[in-house]
Amino acid sequence: MLQNEGEHPVNQDQEFDFESHADAAVSAYLAAQDYYSKSSAVVASIIEECLKAKNIGVHSVQHRSKDPKSLKRKASHRSETNPSLPKYKDPLKEITDLSAVRIIAHFPATIVEIDRLIRGEFDVVEHSDKGAELRQGEKFGYQSVHYLVKMKAERSALAEYKRFSQSITEIQVRTILQHAWAEIEHDIQYKSKSAIPSEVRRRFMALAGMLEMADREFQAIQDTDRAINEKAQSDVKKGDLDEVEITANSLKAFLDKKIGPDGRIADFNYEWTAEMVRLLGFSTLKQVDEAISPFDDNKLSNIATGTRQGQTTRFEMMLLAALGQNFIDRHKWKNEPWFTDNQKKYLKSFTQEGVKTGSFSISP
Repeated sequence: MLQNEGEHPVNQDQEFDFESHADAAVSAYLAAQDYYSKSSAVVASIIEECLKAKNIGVHSVQHRSKDPKSLKRKASHRSETNPSLPKYKDPLKEITDLSAVRIIAHFPATIVEIDRLIRGEFDVVEHSDKGAELRQGEKFGYQSVHYLVKMKAERSALAEYKRFSQSITEIQVRTILQHAWAEIEHDIQYKSKSAIPSEVRRRFMALAGMLEMADREFQAIQDTDRAINEKAQSDVKKGDLDEVEITANSLKAFLDKKIGPDGRIADFNYEWTAEMVRLLGFSTLKQVDEAISPFDDNKLSNIATGTRQGQTTRFEMMLLAALGQNFIDRHKWKNEPWFTDNQKKYLKSFTQEGVKTGSFSISP
């Protein structure tokens, strides 16, 4: 009988040689492994660029070509309908994860965004929800979404992608907790419900529930944090500061409006400054606003240093003028001579220029 290229000949009169079949597959694969490795790297690079362009944050994007030992094990599998024959007659064509990419997201909702990205950037040949399949089959396993993709025609027409135009790449998408499950399960190597001892099965089920609840809770925390930040931004914009908690995001919005934005200030600076403001005894932005409103940030900066300092430095000078010695005594660097000497010098210069300092008292 005629055989397709890559298939191991089958003689109906003798037992099929699974070992030789797998070895032949590995030999053919090793000759082309570099191609699969580069193909997965190209797909991963496209995904990373698109994630960045769409401002979708993920934990990581990984890529790899299939490990030859893993390929040999898979090529040795027997057919489920006829165990005397191999499951994969032509392994290099039928095994679809020779080139693979894995996207690990922080939150379940991000998986929906990634789905739209993948469908927009690639031709999806196949899509499957492994979690749903495992639940239907009453098996244990990780929940993840799998895609088989090809380059879209417009991209594969470009010179740098043309050689990969017919390449199939598997993309796995999962959360960090789903990834943790997959790694642990793979290490223990339990795949079928019937093979698991009852005690282990019970603990697996409990862990599965805990991980699913944790994923949902992380998502709920992210949603709540976003809602709080959006409300704080809105309240600051409207000037309703009574209930606005002092956080890095709310403080940035407040300072941008109060004394003008400064693109040079890093997020870390706002985090540090928000912590410092809370340490001084402030609990709401309304208190902060009342404290600094009598002062001109540019004037204080010029008095103290002779120049216009950055936004958060000018803000600290306003707090120094408002609280006076209390600013120094409550500051986290109160025991650092270089800090206290400078602040006392600034206070003295403010007083000499007629600025009334230290008059603000934080109300409980």
